[in-house]
Amino acid sequence: MKGVKKAELPAKICPVCNRPFIWRKKWERVWDEVKYCSDRCRGEARKRGRP
Repeated sequence: MKGVKKAELPAKICPVCNRPFIWRKKWERVWDEVKYCSDRCRGEARKRGRP
């Protein structure tokens, strides 16, 4: 992902808040596994009973 413009980074939609979030360097190796945009949304999903 080196040298890529922000507008060209991959994005996903968070299933909890329905907002788009873009790829981050810290997610480089686990991007396929990332489902939620934040720890807060991951916690909300657990409360609601989503995996």
